Amino acid sequence: MTTHQSVLLAAALEALAVQADGIYVDATYGRGGHARAILARLGSRGRLVGLDRDPEAVESARAIADPRFAIRHARFSQLGAVLRAAGIGAVNGVLFDLGVSAPQLERAARGFSFRTDAPLDMRMDPTQGESAAAWLARASEDEIRGVIKNHGEERFARAVAAAIVAARAGGGIRTTGELARVVAAAVRTRERGQDPATRTFQAVRIHVNQELEELSLALPQALEALAIAGRLVVISFHSLEDRIVKRFLRDHAHPSLPERLPVKATEMPPARLKLIGKPIRATVTEVSANIRSRSAVMRVAEKLA
Repeated sequence: MTTHQSVLLAAALEALAVQADGIYVDATYGRGGHARAILARLGSRGRLVGLDRDPEAVESARAIADPRFAIRHARFSQLGAVLRAAGIGAVNGVLFDLGVSAPQLERAARGFSFRTDAPLDMRMDPTQGESAAAWLARASEDEIRGVIKNHGEERFARAVAAAIVAARAGGGIRTTGELARVVAAAVRTRERGQDPATRTFQAVRIHVNQELEELSLALPQALEALAIAGRLVVISFHSLEDRIVKRFLRDHAHPSLPERLPVKATEMPPARLKLIGKPIRATVTEVSANIRSRSAVMRVAEKLA
């Protein structure tokens, strides 16, 4: 098992512009790489709140015996409620490191990876919701096709969905290996260097965990939680996530109204965010040390008065 490495660690810390007495939110604690680095920059009056929907990540966070740090078992969409419950009115920075973590992929029993045969679960919080196997056992062919096409950008989505439904007649799909074999037989051509199951596994995982919906709900809450000059830092790993982040930041940095609406320039809604720099990607050195960083894109914005 490889050691988990936080992606864009140094760049994220610089983007957050950590103040010694500031209050920060690590909305994706994972295994604490970013959290520990933030704590190292905080003074005695600083504070860090960590969130994660994965019970294993939350348990790992309890090893940090630091009065400045608190961990909460929560989804993105609960960010605002978590801060209110903690009595926190405004924060100086919020960090999102999206997607699935290395420990989740590497622990076969979690069912995220097609590289080891294991129960097909894929839930980031196994204590809640429907597993991937349960969803595939009941969803219609059209629903499966739509998820694989929209969340996996798989051009053979129709064939894959039909193959999954056909496999149900033979006893269903209960393991990661069974799903990977069904997909491999349905995908007619393979992308170089990529397993044919990659896009389908991504799509099913995103759907089961409602990842895009959770992100869309969390970003406005993060903006509301930020103090003036507070930083919002988001690291995404595929175009679907990055598109949501890009549009959210753009819409709040350059607000607009429907065309042909008779509104004076002075009546335009004010910008609430200022974009900081251009999107940041991992350096060649970081990619060579951590292949997961290859697809990472970090966007940064600062809250305006």
